[in-house]
Amino acid sequence: MKIIANRKIKFLFFCILMCISAFILVSVVLMNIKISNAALSIFLCALFMALAIFTLCYKYFREQHKIIESAVAEITEYIAGNKDARIQSNEEGELYRLFHEVNSLVSILNAHAENELRAKEFLKDTIADISHQLKTPLAALNIYNGILQDEEKNPQAVREFTNLSEQELDRIEALVQNLLKITKMDAGTVVLEERVENVSEMIERVEKHFAFRAKQEKKEIRLTGDDTLTLVCDGVWLTEAINNIVKNALDHIKNGGLIQIQWKQLSSVIQIIIKDNGSGIHPEDLYYIFKRFYRSKFSKDTQGIGLGLPLAKSIIEAHNGTVRVDSELGVGTTFVIDFLIPTKM
Repeated sequence: MKIIANRKIKFLFFCILMCISAFILVSVVLMNIKISNAALSIFLCALFMALAIFTLCYKYFREQHKIIESAVAEITEYIAGNKDARIQSNEEGELYRLFHEVNSLVSILNAHAENELRAKEFLKDTIADISHQLKTPLAALNIYNGILQDEEKNPQAVREFTNLSEQELDRIEALVQNLLKITKMDAGTVVLEERVENVSEMIERVEKHFAFRAKQEKKEIRLTGDDTLTLVCDGVWLTEAINNIVKNALDHIKNGGLIQIQWKQLSSVIQIIIKDNGSGIHPEDLYYIFKRFYRSKFSKDTQGIGLGLPLAKSIIEAHNGTVRVDSELGVGTTFVIDFLIPTKM
């Protein structure tokens, strides 16, 4: 029985049993020797036995009361803010099992509180980052608006600063759109519509998306891969991920630079490789490139908002894929995306 698992309860029951056994033994002896006033003697023995049992029970329940009061004090201290408060639960028995479960609940509550605190810190940092990112284009728009008002009779100046204003508005729109997308990924509200997609066609859509910019900047995007290779994925979201990586490459290669996109099937994975011959990533930055709003102190890029690569990583991982990066300063950067082939798992 679980109720007698505790050694103190075992000892109490043993003592009570010994008292009852002693009373029975004495009563039998008194009745056999046929002494005068045997009934009175048996009554006195019964009274002594009852007193002994009462004393044993009183001591046991007084000790239990102290244990419960100590537990209540620890719980009160925890409620008051001491996150290290715990109930002693080193012994066996149902009561100590309850204490152990209370301690486990406290640990869970502490973990939830820490997660909540981290979430609040992340939200505060995110809001600060968003404010910082919006401040620059909004300040620029304000300046351009003032210049336009002064240059209203100069069509060329108006055209120039209108174009600049449009670029800043595009930056704001890109920030908001990427924030919405990455927030949906985090919240798990994105339902991936997975179906068989031709990888070649998907990469060609990426190339066409950047074709005009690449031509303007005299940069080349070269495609290499199996035209028949297919992948079960959400083509729209995965194209978004590859777009972000290619855009990052375009931002960091010089005029005349080259981006190579290759796709192939290995023994257990389908692999997409995006390689450029740009400036490369500083070794100190490699660990942080998928962190939101991260801006390298070594980077000369003042236009990026630090959401493209984190969003790409979230999309790839939502497809049960992985992405890794290798880079060498002055040589270039390579992103490698792997998707497990389900039939080969």
